[in-house]
Amino acid sequence: MAKVAPAKEKKENSKNHSVRDGIYIQGARMHNLRNVYVEIPRNKLTVVTGVSGSGKSSLTIDTLFAEGQRRYAESLSAYARQFLMRMDKPDVDHISGLCPAVAIEQKVVTRTPRSTVGSMTEIYEFLRLLFARVGRTISPISGKEVKKDDVGDVLNAIRQLKTGEKFYILAPLHFSKNRKTSEELHILIQKGFSRIYDHAQKKVMLIDELVEDAKWKMGPSSYLLVDRLVAKKFDEDEENRIADSISLAFYEGEGSLVMISNEETFYHFSNRFELDGILFEEPVPNLFAFNNPYGACPVCEGYSQILGIDKDLVIPNHRLSIFDGAVAPWKGDKLNWWREQFLKGAKSISFPTHKPYGELTEKQKEILWNGHEGAYGIHDFFKEVEQNLYKVQFRVLLSRYRGRTTCTSCNGYRLRKEALYVKVNGMHIGELCKMPIRDLANWFSKLSLSAHESTIAKRILIEINQRIETMLDVGLGYLTLDRLANSLSGGESQRIQLTRCIGSNLTNSLYILDEPSIGLHSRDTDRLIKVLKKLRDLGNTVVVVEHDESMMRSADHIIDMGPLASHLGGEVVAEGNFEQILSSEKSLTASYLNGKLKIEIPHQPRKHKHFIKIEGASENNLKNIDVQFPLGVFTVISGVSGSGK
Repeated sequence: MAKVAPAKEKKENSKNHSVRDGIYIQGARMHNLRNVYVEIPRNKLTVVTGVSGSGKSSLTIDTLFAEGQRRYAESLSAYARQFLMRMDKPDVDHISGLCPAVAIEQKVVTRTPRSTVGSMTEIYEFLRLLFARVGRTISPISGKEVKKDDVGDVLNAIRQLKTGEKFYILAPLHFSKNRKTSEELHILIQKGFSRIYDHAQKKVMLIDELVEDAKWKMGPSSYLLVDRLVAKKFDEDEENRIADSISLAFYEGEGSLVMISNEETFYHFSNRFELDGILFEEPVPNLFAFNNPYGACPVCEGYSQILGIDKDLVIPNHRLSIFDGAVAPWKGDKLNWWREQFLKGAKSISFPTHKPYGELTEKQKEILWNGHEGAYGIHDFFKEVEQNLYKVQFRVLLSRYRGRTTCTSCNGYRLRKEALYVKVNGMHIGELCKMPIRDLANWFSKLSLSAHESTIAKRILIEINQRIETMLDVGLGYLTLDRLANSLSGGESQRIQLTRCIGSNLTNSLYILDEPSIGLHSRDTDRLIKVLKKLRDLGNTVVVVEHDESMMRSADHIIDMGPLASHLGGEVVAEGNFEQILSSEKSLTASYLNGKLKIEIPHQPRKHKHFIKIEGASENNLKNIDVQFPLGVFTVISGVSGSGK
């Protein structure tokens, strides 16, 4: 594969190759590229390396990917193309063997506050399906599972009755307040019903006789008699007739059905999704969609945050105790009364007023914020402030402590409360989204489902576990599914896109990645390489712009751009496997890899006197740490991915 041959010789050689062997770029001149002729083998992992500005991105992104996009756009109709941005043809003579191209760059692809790690990886979409299909709705009052009955449930109860046992199929009576009792009874006669059963009197009464009885009033124990039978082994025709009676009873009872056997045993069925006097929403995928008005929390509208009292502004220093003035608005001559009254009331409940706020238990923090019988809390203070907003000083005071804070209605879960009643293995979907990916993987490994539920969820669980495994492989096990997409670094965003690509199971495609190992610890780089090889083994061509040595050693093919940057670069100086690159005399990359060139370490580090001091850092996963950064020197912060750098 000579790369320095004249253009004519290159064109002649390229004609002899089959497009099945590789992707051939002929005469690429984008930016600083100097009429580059190069071959990228198909279904292989190719690394494009070289000094910064040597033309790596110009070759891969601006030439290879741009031409792939342009060809896709050209395949669309003229009507469809009018909605796409104009795509100029890259400055290249010809590219043959090009397959559908996907570029995964080092940038955050979305800025919307609604997009999360869960939605980007599509794990959340499968979680929605899982909870809609096998989730169990639990009543917040009794803690019992909410179920709705159908015709089959009533038939099963009838089959359990002893032979010869008499039973009635009844429907609760629902009379309109705007009509007389006699009018309602006439309507029942017109519908074909003839009897009413009074459970209190254990008596069956004819409706015709009740019409003439002006004294009769419908009571809570009065039911419409739909059918009465004697238990036995029913044949198919008889069961069909009973099923019709059951359906009719559900209809007339507005979702409720009562069955009484031997005038003693009382069975109640409901085909409505209700329990403890609450009508619950049936689990459907949209109930768990915070981007859908149906499932989103009505207060925060699915954003998880509202404009309210910012706790970090109210208590900025968690190392101070209540006695030492941890509550910022309770300072000063006039507002100090709130602090004094809380200190006095705290004695009655043995509240630790001298303990730093950060060391208080959740229950103690709740007492501080909500108050107790003997003292007012912080929320009571701000209610008082809001009642005096007609005064300028109170408006100014309130504005100091307002900010984006967790929604008090959904507790930051983004969903309406009905969605949080649905649980799988005792956890609702919001709790799973707040778990780190590594903990979520452990939870799914221990997930216990019934045989029927396992059959339903089998395919869903395969998709979820596959994506979680890939997230762990690319070193993102520390992220949570509810982490906002716009808070991710470029490298994290790129690896998440890589997870989605593997989950899509596309084949015969070209994937171009821009330095995916940036920010990764050596431990995680090896995992990333395995993921890229997995993508290749699916039948794809993977092209990676990279400088990492371990990535180059693992590559099937390496293209080294150079020799230098800008107008001194733009050429292919070496090509082949890792050993062939090492033997190249023109390659600057090879000189550093084989040790001919190296970056000298200063013998005497610079001295320093002053520091930037940080105390009690607790952002994200930081554990209340103290640290000093020396001024005037070069400082490196290292550690595995997700360690808190």
